[in-house]
Amino acid sequence: MNAQQLQDIIAAGLSCTYLTVDGDGRHWSAVVVSEAFAGMRPIARHQRVYATLGQKMHTDEVHALSMKTYTPAEWAAQAK
Repeated sequence: MNAQQLQDIIAAGLSCTYLTVDGDGRHWSAVVVSEAFAGMRPIARHQRVYATLGQKMHTDEVHALSMKTYTPAEWAAQAK
């Protein structure tokens, strides 16, 4: 699995206004910006992203994924 493949999987399961994935093939980090996160607590946001990966987390295809999740408004505010 490479970064683009992982990014494509997340994007296919979650409408994102911004998405970037970086990593070494086992340990990944992502920034995910989605309107779907509105009203969600951070853990629920992470669970939503993990849900896009399906069994890939359980089969160790994606060993570790750390992420920062934002709504578009939060993303715009933190960019200032």
